[in-house]
Amino acid sequence: MNIDKQILSKKLIERNSFWSYKMRQDTTIPDDILIEKTLIYLDIDDINKLFNLFPNRKIKQVWRNRLVIQGDYYRRLNKLLAWMYFDIKNPDRYIKRIVSQHVNKFE
Repeated sequence: MNIDKQILSKKLIERNSFWSYKMRQDTTIPDDILIEKTLIYLDIDDINKLFNLFPNRKIKQVWRNRLVIQGDYYRRLNKLLAWMYFDIKNPDRYIKRIVSQHVNKFE
């Protein structure tokens, strides 16, 4: 496993980011979960490490599919990520559109 992945995994486990699971330090965390939890629980330096580990499109896909669709719950975080990492000019409109598309799938 890549050293940056190990560092991120260890930080997430130490910060009890997987509170509903009993996790050991040597647990392998799937990439999509590692990306999601890092975006939510870790700091800017750690998020920057993600972009060295994974392609931008993969991180953006996880962000859209797991964080953006939660609407207001991660509103501020999503706006920051949209502006800072994904070069989205109007984060509010973009986020609203993604949430709408997600909701419309179930109607």
